[in-house]
Amino acid sequence: MAEATPNKEVEVNVQEKAKSNTLLIIVATVLFLTLLGGGVAGYLLLNSDSEVIDDANRAKQTMDAKKGALEPSKRGTNYAEIGAMYPMEQFVVNLYSESGSRYLKTVINFELANEELAAELDAKSPLIRDIIIKALSAKTYEEISTIKGKENLKDEIVLSVNEVVSDGNINNLFFTDFVIQ
Repeated sequence: MAEATPNKEVEVNVQEKAKSNTLLIIVATVLFLTLLGGGVAGYLLLNSDSEVIDDANRAKQTMDAKKGALEPSKRGTNYAEIGAMYPMEQFVVNLYSESGSRYLKTVINFELANEELAAELDAKSPLIRDIIIKALSAKTYEEISTIKGKENLKDEIVLSVNEVVSDGNINNLFFTDFVIQ
């Protein structure tokens, strides 16, 4: 009977060590999975931001690659040398909002780098109107109610339209009517 007591103590000791090892393994696994999940989430967030930046850089490079293209910051600084104008028909779109209660009515005129571009714009009018409608309806009231917001919208539309034309490029865009309600 003297031998039974040490065996029970050894068994209890082994069971306690097994429980503590199991607990340690569970804690380490949870910690590892948490760190792994955080790393994956961080990578995805950083990667998606770089894709947005890459898209913006690609659009700028496309515009710069066009012959005679003007940088958005340089557009509209010399009104004495405005090129040929191409008027678009009126646009009426719902602005992006939760309630859908705001709309924008605008008329756009493009300043062309050369007059030959007008024929291509006529031929691609449905595509160009689609590009403009998508750009306008993706904006909120807050985004386009400021001067800077309108300039950003101009830049976006000019870049998008210049991507689909091949006979020249759009130098500038002028809003001749701009009503938000």
